[in-house]
Amino acid sequence: MPKSNGEEFLAKAEKKAGSSVGWFGSSSSKWEEAGDLFTQAANAFKVEKRWNEAGAAFEREASCRQHANEANDAMNAYKNAANAYKKTNPEAAVSALHQAIKLLIQAGNFRQAADREKEIAGIYAQDGLDIAKARDSFVRAGDWYKQEDANATANQCYQQAAELSGDMGEYQRSMELYTTVADWSLSSALTKYSVKEYWLRAAMCSMAMGDLVTTQRLLDDFARKDVTFPSTREAKFAYELMQACEEADVERFTGAVFGYDQVTKLDNWKTGVLLRIKKALEEDEGGLT
Repeated sequence: MPKSNGEEFLAKAEKKAGSSVGWFGSSSSKWEEAGDLFTQAANAFKVEKRWNEAGAAFEREASCRQHANEANDAMNAYKNAANAYKKTNPEAAVSALHQAIKLLIQAGNFRQAADREKEIAGIYAQDGLDIAKARDSFVRAGDWYKQEDANATANQCYQQAAELSGDMGEYQRSMELYTTVADWSLSSALTKYSVKEYWLRAAMCSMAMGDLVTTQRLLDDFARKDVTFPSTREAKFAYELMQACEEADVERFTGAVFGYDQVTKLDNWKTGVLLRIKKALEEDEGGLT
């Protein structure tokens, strides 16, 4: 059976990479030529829709670029490898991105390292591949963006990390992250309008933990940071939920949720947290009778 274009280029690339350097040649040019051949092999495999082979060829190219001291080209090759692997092999895509991040950090390019880490978070979050790793990658990306003064992008990452923490039932972490997101949002006229949403989510997390003392402290703190907060629908909803929890009144709790949902449709995240709180309330109520 004849070789495909990808296989032919790959064979040439492997031969070049394994060849010895002649009297008048240079090691650097050998690796550059091998890298070019691996690129051609990878692109041919992409045409053939052989994504794993394309990813592996791009990784071989990256190795050649490093031998030739072409760090930027090596970073790009790892990025191309990840893009190919994403089609069929998410774990291999993550591994290639980690290699790119190592080189970016060595070069002091934290902004691009943050971009790659955010990409990793997206791969882990997609289809629930690994929610905990996705959350950790979003936080790491957020920290790097903040370091580079890309505060709006950092905040988006922290917000996604907060949501994933809540999805995992890690309400303490979620509450802390939402508070961080809100504090930054408060400092910008463009994002100030969204603060009440983050504060509501933080308060709901404390209720899901069964810690009403913290809920009260948070609501007092939020009111100090923005005097208009207590008059918002979000604040009134949070206060009503807290009072229903204090009284272990499931009916009052359900009424508050229904009333809020009639005007502002509850999203899946809030619905999940509210169900968790209600379940604990029902168990508490059952224990009292």
